[in-house]
Amino acid sequence: MDALHYQPAHELLRQLEKGTLTSEQLTQALLARIREQNPAINAVVTLDENRVLEQAREADRQRANNQELGPLHGLPLTLKDTWEVAGMTCTAGAPALRNHRPERHADVVRRLEEAGAIILGKTNIPLYATDLQSYNKLFGVTNNPYDPSRTPGGSSGGAAAALAAGFTPLEVGSDLAGSIRIPAHFCGVFGHKPSRSLVSFRGHIPGPPGTESQPDLAEGGPMARNARDLALLLKLIAGPRPPESRSWALAMEPARFEKLDQARVALWLDDPLCPVEDELVDGYRNLGKSLEDKGALVAEADNPLLSLEHILPVYFNLLGSLIGTSLKPAQRRQMKWIALLERWLHLLGPTTPYIGEYARGVNQRIYEWMQWSEVREKMRAEIETLFRDFDVLLTPITPTAAIHHDHSQPVFKRRITVAGKPRAYMDQFCWIALATLLGLPATSVPIGRTKEGLPYNVQVIGAPGTDLTTIRFGELLEESGLAGFQPPSAD
Repeated sequence: MDALHYQPAHELLRQLEKGTLTSEQLTQALLARIREQNPAINAVVTLDENRVLEQAREADRQRANNQELGPLHGLPLTLKDTWEVAGMTCTAGAPALRNHRPERHADVVRRLEEAGAIILGKTNIPLYATDLQSYNKLFGVTNNPYDPSRTPGGSSGGAAAALAAGFTPLEVGSDLAGSIRIPAHFCGVFGHKPSRSLVSFRGHIPGPPGTESQPDLAEGGPMARNARDLALLLKLIAGPRPPESRSWALAMEPARFEKLDQARVALWLDDPLCPVEDELVDGYRNLGKSLEDKGALVAEADNPLLSLEHILPVYFNLLGSLIGTSLKPAQRRQMKWIALLERWLHLLGPTTPYIGEYARGVNQRIYEWMQWSEVREKMRAEIETLFRDFDVLLTPITPTAAIHHDHSQPVFKRRITVAGKPRAYMDQFCWIALATLLGLPATSVPIGRTKEGLPYNVQVIGAPGTDLTTIRFGELLEESGLAGFQPPSAD
């Protein structure tokens, strides 16, 4: 872990400021790492070495001239290929966008460049960021650095793989259906889905290029190899859009505790609608016991909202309504049939509970959406009762560790295996649904390895706006030896 390509962003920034490391040296080291390792992993898909090196040299000149510098000055990093960077191809994994070169930065990119970051390149995603595996016709398949026969997840799979492989110190992902949390879990890195609307989505694809609105349910957030870097990056990319900054400024609530023995921890580790591998559940329960040993208050969560029977219908309905905006008429008709035949779908194989609500959401009228949205808002208000008694809620992220590549079509016929039994592919959306639906902060924290050597993470969920609490909890787990990134065995 002493290798330059695996050092934390905050440590690299300290060396840059101290003058013991130059931006050009760091950039050269990361480019060499990408040239060596990326052919086998295929995480970085867009790279302009000459442009990046010139920017690094300019950053060094500015530092030598004692110019005013931003907090990320001279730090190279990659970005998920959904964020628009002016002059750099942004494809969202879609052949139709192979030549899309935006003229304007996404708001997130503007904040990064104002902080002094250098955009090193772009990382791979599934087509239009709509799968839990990262592959597309433009750039091919991204492999998991821990086992190339498995996926790094999606849609921020290239981002997570790049972090795990040492190609970048930081990344910015996006998360609608676990697209930050699941890749972080599959690759053993840290990822954070922020509270609702904390990070601007303008300049993200999807929606279509030029979209100005903030989509329902979707959030952009930081990814890193340690929790301290998550907080560093979140504070830089969060905040109002320029017009909104005339009337409000970011003022994030500080972490609710500074030591583990001050934390009140709730556990929600099983639900009959979505079983989780015993090995993972055992790891989560052992974590709970270790937290108790360190003085934290740990208890099983007891709240009526903590039931997938309550969460999934609302989540899948609103998710279907959002995704439905991009579907073709034939796809909408197909969803109508799925909704009508929901009660018989199990005859074709395992189905995720309430997935028919997704199909209904695709075609519902605006007044129906508003009714479901109001149900969501009432649930969001009710969840405050849980966080009066607890600071964080720990849950699984998906039922398994990283799954094997499976690009078979149609998607609804794909299966995963849990405890030796086939389960529906869409089960992987179940445990991330609570935080997405209610706009809660959720931090994906690596806490162990399976018997097969695959990393796995725990999901740390907090009350709305308590992003620094969930991230701080992850940092305290690291400091106590209960969590942390471990590089692939080859390193």
